[in-house]
Amino acid sequence: MSRGKKVRLGKQEQVGLGRPGAAERVKIGTSPIHGRGLFAAKRIRPGAYVATFEGVAIQENGMHVLWTVDDDGNEVGIEGRNALRFLNHSRDPNAEFVGCELHALRNIELGAELTIHYGDDWENIE
Repeated sequence: MSRGKKVRLGKQEQVGLGRPGAAERVKIGTSPIHGRGLFAAKRIRPGAYVATFEGVAIQENGMHVLWTVDDDGNEVGIEGRNALRFLNHSRDPNAEFVGCELHALRNIELGAELTIHYGDDWENIE
């Protein structure tokens, strides 16, 4: 679960509008980690905004769900509907969520797979 910026979500509300140019930063491809993954379509500098996780607020966990916290402190799941749903796990990630926004933790070269840490339950998983 991301513990970054809080977002207000209503029931079945579409979330994450993304910023202009986000689609030019990433692309979906075959991952050596698992199935499909998200890759840098251009170099991404440390701290840079990458894209926004978009989807519908839900209450149940699932395969492509990002958990965040709303303004009232409630955990809210967002069922991914865009390319960010293909982010794979790494114990040494190169990106992280701040609320629903994905940011680079370090320099990400063109063609490199973007990864995040899925959380404590994944600590012992490569």
